[in-house]
Amino acid sequence: MADTIPVTIISGSLGAGKTTLLNHILSGAGDRDIAVLVNDMGTVNVDADLVASDSELDVAGGVTELSNGCICCELQDDLEAAVVRLAQDREFDALVVESSGISEPGPVARLFTTESRAAALYRVDSLVTVLDTRQFLDAFTGGDPERRGTEGDRPLSDLLVEQAELANVVLLNKADLCTEAELERAEELIGALQPDAETIRTEFSAVAHHRLFDRKLFDPDRVGDLPGWKRALEDTGHAHDDHTHPDEVYGVSSFTYRTRRPFHPGRLADWLGSLPEGVVRSKGTVWVAGSDRRIVLHQAGPSVRAEAVGPWIASLPEVERDLYRSNRPELEWDDEHGDRRTELVVIGTDYDEAALRASLDDALVDDDEWDRAGGLDGPFPDEQGAEVVLREP
Repeated sequence: MADTIPVTIISGSLGAGKTTLLNHILSGAGDRDIAVLVNDMGTVNVDADLVASDSELDVAGGVTELSNGCICCELQDDLEAAVVRLAQDREFDALVVESSGISEPGPVARLFTTESRAAALYRVDSLVTVLDTRQFLDAFTGGDPERRGTEGDRPLSDLLVEQAELANVVLLNKADLCTEAELERAEELIGALQPDAETIRTEFSAVAHHRLFDRKLFDPDRVGDLPGWKRALEDTGHAHDDHTHPDEVYGVSSFTYRTRRPFHPGRLADWLGSLPEGVVRSKGTVWVAGSDRRIVLHQAGPSVRAEAVGPWIASLPEVERDLYRSNRPELEWDDEHGDRRTELVVIGTDYDEAALRASLDDALVDDDEWDRAGGLDGPFPDEQGAEVVLREP
């Protein structure tokens, strides 16, 4: 791995300050030769400030080459070919990839971590997320509706959560436009979403190079890199307990709700629609009465989505069910309910856990409802891959 080129992957929503960060990186590169790939999922749009007035442009092959060592090209379907060609055509010390047109940095990171030609040449050094701090807070706390917004067809809070959960370094940009209390609140939210992320308050994306390069922070196999919700589910220290409390960071706590009794679809939808503001993130698989599909819930601030991801193995014909079980010896199996269960992680600050647990208990079916579960109606999807928005900003 010593001969591989380190990659810093930068993500962030429109207007967060990514291009300003790129300009800052290039202008302060010094002796470091840096290549940059920019993806805007369409036309490449890099600020004119990125291009030095005396630069000579060479657009052959769809690549813009600047004399200061910056390479900007449009990343679409041929990202792997672009980075391989880049490494073959010139020498440089580090690659910066701006994944602005991708909802999360994961797809780019996977290119450099799976078996591929690119992975043989590069290694991911760190994932950096740039946040417009006030926009980030508004997306979660019901601030200015104009700033909460959407990104494509998705609520902005969903995008911001995914970018933060995968980050090694989070820049709380435009910090000068926020109060100290707001900045502390933003740090609390980041601590809930990704406890291991390093947060840096910035103005105009100004950050020292040593905070972004040669960090060796990215390790896909390290448990510490897991987002907060997944870490709670995989906390082996509580394998037989439905109550998990990972180490508190920034005053953030979490619990995992587990049960082998299904939810009443209507009451669960009502519960999701009335979550208190203190609940930053909840995610997990739920068992909904009247459906043979596993439902995955995604809640980020005011946004709640439900997705049908596949059948419960227990609902399959016996031969197919036994085949699945033989291929998955680690599968937890209940003699009565099979693999049907709920595992839902709730993360946040200033919430009443006992009250939330009690309200979840109240959303479960009673014995009479369970007996007639097939007659229960609700808003949850029942076709594989289907998704329903249960609450919007």
